[in-house]
Amino acid sequence: MPTTPLPTFLEFEAESLAAGFDEVLERVWPPGAVLDTHRHPFGVSALVVQGTLWLGCEGATRELHAGDRFTLDADVPHDERYGDEGATYWVARKNAT
Repeated sequence: MPTTPLPTFLEFEAESLAAGFDEVLERVWPPGAVLDTHRHPFGVSALVVQGTLWLGCEGATRELHAGDRFTLDADVPHDERYGDEGATYWVARKNAT
């Protein structure tokens, strides 16, 4: 459980748009979901709001819980694994122009 209160989705969205991101959405993943190594054509900044996920990138894996943030540049190979409760995160995307 995070020690500081999470922003609301609307606050996260406003912060993200002000920071130059052009798309903000909620991603909900089911328990045990696994995404093998893949890439996205957009950069991301995300906030985990529920559950646990493991994000593997550049030879390291991070365990993320509610309140944790992560970023990824466009076209960075990474993999994702979700815990027994699944996970929800809010993600801001910066699409190529």
